[in-house]
Amino acid sequence: MSIRAETDLPAQRRADRVVDVRATTVAMPLEAPLRHVSGGHWGRFIRTIVEVETADGLIGLGELGGGGEAAEAAVRGLKPYLLGHDPRETEQLRWKIMNPVASLYNNRLQLHAALEFACLDLVGRRSGLRACDLLGGALREQVPFASYLFYRDRDPQTGVGGEVMPDQMVEHARALKRQYGFTTHKLKGGLFPPDHDIEVYRALAAAFPGDQLRLDPNGAWSVEEAVRAAQAIEGLNTDYLEDFTYGLEGMRRLRHFVRTPTATNIVVVNFEQLAACIRTEAVDVILLDTTFWGGLRQAHKAGQVLETFQWGASVHSSGELGIQLATMLHLGAALPNLRFAADAHYHHVLDDVIVGGKMECRDGCFTVPGGPGLGVELDRGKLAEYAELYREVGGYTYDRDPQRPDWYAIFPNDRYADPREPRR
Repeated sequence: MSIRAETDLPAQRRADRVVDVRATTVAMPLEAPLRHVSGGHWGRFIRTIVEVETADGLIGLGELGGGGEAAEAAVRGLKPYLLGHDPRETEQLRWKIMNPVASLYNNRLQLHAALEFACLDLVGRRSGLRACDLLGGALREQVPFASYLFYRDRDPQTGVGGEVMPDQMVEHARALKRQYGFTTHKLKGGLFPPDHDIEVYRALAAAFPGDQLRLDPNGAWSVEEAVRAAQAIEGLNTDYLEDFTYGLEGMRRLRHFVRTPTATNIVVVNFEQLAACIRTEAVDVILLDTTFWGGLRQAHKAGQVLETFQWGASVHSSGELGIQLATMLHLGAALPNLRFAADAHYHHVLDDVIVGGKMECRDGCFTVPGGPGLGVELDRGKLAEYAELYREVGGYTYDRDPQRPDWYAIFPNDRYADPREPRR
């Protein structure tokens, strides 16, 4: 059976087809450098903004990043796969980009996510529907979020940051609660010995007795350390124990020793892992990331699987600006089994590349965008400003500590930082 020539398509269908794909990397300053078990964010996030344009000039927006690196060349490398593609064919797009054999040779999954965001944005703009409407419609217009409490280095220019000790972390959480209204607080642990995280976590629980808490050492602890830490904080208002140790088997072992639900965003990030998790009852709550899972549709599909098996779902953050935050909000709007506040790094960034600047968080919630598609517009001036900043400062090595040049992480971690050690 012959395939119709492009000239045989109706004029509108030809106008819908992709004619260009552009990628622009930006460096977005943070309020202060963020520290974590594998290294740190060196005072900025590096994000790649993706634009997919159709023949009639309509533009859809996507975003990816994390890890301190640009993805411009990788996105451009997929341009031949996209030329002539109909943005409505998102299932076809998945197979074009994420063929399970061909895509073994590079991480096309997250690249696909940014392209899929842009295609959904295009479909929504053309039809007048929001991205969440394309997933079945919004169940909520407000999505609750948690504060994200990192141990921070001090910004050398502003003096902001430097929180390490329990009283400093409590005051940092108080400031975020005053500004944004958060009633859930997530502590990023694993950088220091477990006893330090336990002390900080208990201080947070005492300071916010009516709020929910969660602790995430990013899989750095051995199973034995994880059990000890989990038992030390048992009885507090803990949503879940997130990645207390590494791997499905480690998390499955941990689950035998604790009564608090467990969670992961590290070791269940695709459908094979999800099937194994459910079959072995390894982890209780899965944090869905719209980039890690390869797109908004894939994350929503995973949420439907979790709903079927009555597993918990939440929304993960990977260092987003406003475009990806919009995808997180549309996912949160459409998930019936979203019972936990979502994560967001967003309150750490100083600006955004969307029109109107940063989205507003009020009473601990973000409002789902009301416009068609993702509901956000690109601010060309801001895009140019932070693209120029990227050209000036470049990327950074996410998995290195700038003040410990010979250090690198291993799991289980036995190379903890010293909370009493002065930082420059």
